[in-house]
Amino acid sequence: MKGSAMIDTDRITGAARAFGGTVQGSVGDLAGSNRDAIEGRLREAQGTAENLYGQAKDAVRHAADEISDHAAEAYDRSRAYAWEGHQTSVAWPHASLLVAGLAGFGLGLLVSKL
Repeated sequence: MKGSAMIDTDRITGAARAFGGTVQGSVGDLAGSNRDAIEGRLREAQGTAENLYGQAKDAVRHAADEISDHAAEAYDRSRAYAWEGHQTSVAWPHASLLVAGLAGFGLGLLVSKL
């Protein structure tokens, strides 16, 4: 597989933002600061959305890598089958000519005895 195991930066920054928002919201709740609590929840939601966006990009990248790998394998298999078919087509005419020659020789012997 060609794809790298690298995680999208949106996932990292989103997770960090969501964690920071959770902490800010919790501190705001404990301190009785509605503004910090609301800002923290908003930051947490933004981070979660950014993380999900990064996960979606990773999933698409992974799917594209998988499709590319399968296409490359199919291409390699088709080349191998084409080569085998070519080798078979080159070998069979010689065998066919031998069989036809033997049949013709056999018919010639039958006709000459009549």
